[in-house]
Amino acid sequence: MMKLIPTGWRVSGALSERQTMRSGVSAQIWMGAAASTAAALAIGVLAHLGVGKTGTGAALHVTARLAFLFFWPSYVGSALVTLFGPTFQPVRRRARELGLAFASVLAVHLGLVAWLCWIGSAPSVRIFAIFGMGVLWTCLLALFSIEHLGRVIGSAGWWILRNIGMNYIAFAFALDFLGPLHRGTVRYPAEYVPFAVLAVLGPALWLIAALKRVGLGSR
Repeated sequence: MMKLIPTGWRVSGALSERQTMRSGVSAQIWMGAAASTAAALAIGVLAHLGVGKTGTGAALHVTARLAFLFFWPSYVGSALVTLFGPTFQPVRRRARELGLAFASVLAVHLGLVAWLCWIGSAPSVRIFAIFGMGVLWTCLLALFSIEHLGRVIGSAGWWILRNIGMNYIAFAFALDFLGPLHRGTVRYPAEYVPFAVLAVLGPALWLIAALKRVGLGSR
């Protein structure tokens, strides 16, 4: 029998109305803080390097890494609890806020992509296809994390959406961080190596935790 992982981005239907409202306010705070931080970093980079291709590219690098720092604990929080115990419960409990914060940073990131296209330096079709799918999954996860919409797809639908969507986003990040290292085009490894390590570690933790759950569920 399939054992469902914790709800992740979604507000649990078992919460009281007051708890749901509190969760909504908390999510708004996280989203606002994340978007403000991303915007401030982007503006700072653009002010320093200019609003051309170089400056915009650097701002994209910064916001992508900030987005990943919100995404990663949202992705592995449940796995960390499964593998290492309740010490990581606070991370799992904040999975929804972290996921929505990631989506908020991504919105700023997409604004920079739009500007890059406007100034005539649009990314390739391949990049649009791969990372555009990641954006689509992010939008679906954010949309169905809303309680009354989440009820439409049910627990099984959310399990499928969350696992496919989160793993695809993890794949897109891994491609972004590992690709330049593999091609040897990285001038400053410190900008890539720590994120590449986490990008590999995340799916490994997720898989090991999933196998452990299957093993426990079959006993």
